Amino acid sequence: MLNKNNISVGITPTGWTNDDYPSLGDHISFGQCVSEMAMAGFEGCSIGHKFPKDLDILKSELDRRGLRVSEPWASTYFTVNNMHERTIEDFKKTMAKIKYMGADVMVVAELGHAVHQQPVPPIANKPMFSEEQWKVLISGLNHLGHLANENDMTLCYHHHMGTGVMFRPEVDRLMNETEAEAVNLLLDTGHLYWAGDDPLDMTRAYADRIKHVHLKDIRHSKMVECNETNRTFIEGVIDGVFTVPGDGSIDFKPIFQTLADADYKGWLMVEAEQDAEKANPLEYAKKAREYIRSVAGV
Repeated sequence: MLNKNNISVGITPTGWTNDDYPSLGDHISFGQCVSEMAMAGFEGCSIGHKFPKDLDILKSELDRRGLRVSEPWASTYFTVNNMHERTIEDFKKTMAKIKYMGADVMVVAELGHAVHQQPVPPIANKPMFSEEQWKVLISGLNHLGHLANENDMTLCYHHHMGTGVMFRPEVDRLMNETEAEAVNLLLDTGHLYWAGDDPLDMTRAYADRIKHVHLKDIRHSKMVECNETNRTFIEGVIDGVFTVPGDGSIDFKPIFQTLADADYKGWLMVEAEQDAEKANPLEYAKKAREYIRSVAGV
């Protein structure tokens, strides 16, 4: 069992609304979203596109529901020409905002040439970085990691479907070539499973560098159907490839135990991109919270 004193349990807004595809959950208000997060028993959340842009208003709305901000999403574009400096400046701005909100984790993902938002199958069309692109990515991430450290923040890299760091060998390369003191790993169980890899094996391999966790389950039969019919990433989301932990094909118990053995400290974030018209957000949030409580002990 994980140590309750070391763990915060949160949820992302993606079961209610979706930043990449705003039409999903467009009928759901910010107020409904965060109120239901609190009702389901969560301690915090990431920031979604419907959240107030005024940080003082946002903080007030979260405070009165007993919620904290867990993380931002900060896209990087180091592998795109003439985007190095802008990527760094945007990162600094996001970091300042998230630090003001009291969070201490910066989640980043390289979206240069990514296809998960495009109308194409994500596996067949994902970018394959050149040696030069890998070089600038590794250098850029190390730089961001040191900036985060200087601000008492922790940089965590998010491997993601349809991006240049999706398959396990790509995650391995990023972990092996970045500086351990600067760049940590965000474990996303669902993205790794859909990429054809084993979340438990990667948890064991990088337990000492996993500093943030996204708990996403997979409906295996839906995933296979999606791959065989060349569905896009968003079509997979709408079809129900993703679900909350305990409702799909991933066995989370040994993953939790591996994290516990490594004395993991940080957030466990439920992140299940779903169509709110098909999967009632509050119902699934409650289901996820009870599963984590019963299996992870937190």
